[in-house]
Amino acid sequence: MGQRHEGHLESKVQEYLTNELSGSELTSFLLQVFKSRTNRITPSELVKHYAANRFVQPAELDALSLKRLELELLQFAVDRRVRPMQLSPVTALGCASVVGTVDQHKVVSALRGVEVVSDATNAMALHIAKLKKTASVAKGETVRLCTTHRHLRAQYFGEKPGLLPHFHLFCMVTAGEDEGSYRFEKAAFREHIGFYRDFFENALGAPTEVVVSLRSGYKDAEGFLERMLQEGDAAGFNINVKEPNLENRYYQGLQFTLKTFLRGQECVVGDGGFVDWTQKLVGKKKERLLISAIGLDRLLT
Repeated sequence: MGQRHEGHLESKVQEYLTNELSGSELTSFLLQVFKSRTNRITPSELVKHYAANRFVQPAELDALSLKRLELELLQFAVDRRVRPMQLSPVTALGCASVVGTVDQHKVVSALRGVEVVSDATNAMALHIAKLKKTASVAKGETVRLCTTHRHLRAQYFGEKPGLLPHFHLFCMVTAGEDEGSYRFEKAAFREHIGFYRDFFENALGAPTEVVVSLRSGYKDAEGFLERMLQEGDAAGFNINVKEPNLENRYYQGLQFTLKTFLRGQECVVGDGGFVDWTQKLVGKKKERLLISAIGLDRLLT
């Protein structure tokens, strides 16, 4: 009876906070709650909290090697007409879940209408939508952006090696509009795969393999995939195809996984694919967006 009463009370409180308070009222209330809680924390308790919190522990990698790798990648991008940008540590609340398929519980939500960046490609898509809504880019212009950013995600992976609560990614997005005959998609696909192949070969002396799988989202999904594979063959990419996953709606048309070989070991370092985020954010079906990312911690360790 007591548990049922507590559950009902919790539900009523959540309903009131969610539906009855305005955004500013909720923020003011929660700010006061956290201020009251922090006022009770002693310095010794703070050390205990720090030691027990998996989100705040420093990364176990060489910081100078990471910075050198970041600079190499960003300069490599600039040389290929991709503009680097420095993102804020936080983005708008709902950035990862409103247009994507990510559960908000996997994101570290914060006060003042923000969340900690869990995927920089989401944040860059949101920025592109703002540019398009304010006519800051010309109609039909292709926008190429990239960043290196430390990401924080809330899901718990246990003790699995290489799966960390925070990690560094190089992320790249290419946005444009449907040009007919998949012309935008083919060009963007060639640019992204070519970028990683050339970087791995030139900077790391490592070969690259691309594994592609079919996704839903295009009317002629199999025809779309075939056109992308033809583009990859024409560019000389090492591409293999695995079984489709049409239930996975995160990507549209296709997903590609990037593999390389470092110190004699096969290493899955990143992935990418087409998404419909800018279609939803801008409100135009002709919008197209290709995203990709590679894990820098993984490359270094």
